[in-house]
Amino acid sequence: MQRILVAEDDNYISEMLCELLRQNDYATVAAFSGTEALLLLAQGEVDLVLLDLMLPGKTGEDVLAEVRKSLQTPVIVLTARADKETTARLLRQGADDYVAKPFDNDELLARIDVQLRRAGAVSVAPSQIHFNGIILDLDSFDAFTGGAGAGLSKREFEILRLMMSHPSKVFTKNNLYESVWGGEFLGDDNTINVHISKLRSKLAAIAPGVELIQTVWGIGFKMKEGRDG
Repeated sequence: MQRILVAEDDNYISEMLCELLRQNDYATVAAFSGTEALLLLAQGEVDLVLLDLMLPGKTGEDVLAEVRKSLQTPVIVLTARADKETTARLLRQGADDYVAKPFDNDELLARIDVQLRRAGAVSVAPSQIHFNGIILDLDSFDAFTGGAGAGLSKREFEILRLMMSHPSKVFTKNNLYESVWGGEFLGDDNTINVHISKLRSKLAAIAPGVELIQTVWGIGFKMKEGRDG
């Protein structure tokens, strides 16, 4: 089932869009800010984005710019500003299509179908992520080096996938918890610390002497560049 990210801060419109998509056999995930949309995209498994421009935090245009740095995921912009100057700018910035609000449901579904068919015709989702000699296999849900598997748990795999997908980004504990556990972070450092510690141990077992997860004191964690330990 294809999965669509609905990035819309209006609760009513978001729920209406998600219900429309579910009725037409799409899986949905909702984001109510630009920052949340980027975190959900970092987890992967999104086939298309419906992107409102007027998002809190990072704007829709900010999200579009970030997406186009590393992803080919189709993006359909939802905009109340349907003037030619705005739409031309959005298309130049990397939007695949746009729909003006208020939109017709049938037209929106048709545009979604077109973009998904185009994406399916030209791209195949990667099955592995590589970083510093570690291979994260998205089919077996494990990390490997030299044929040895780390034996990751589901949470450990999701943490590593998030961090390896954006190796230069520093992830706060709040980022990790909300992205991997899918709930509000209430300051329970122990949950994150235990999972990071176990993940480090399992990676060290297959890549001895190599520090792969770096602590950024006072902020969080990131992937460590280089192979010097």
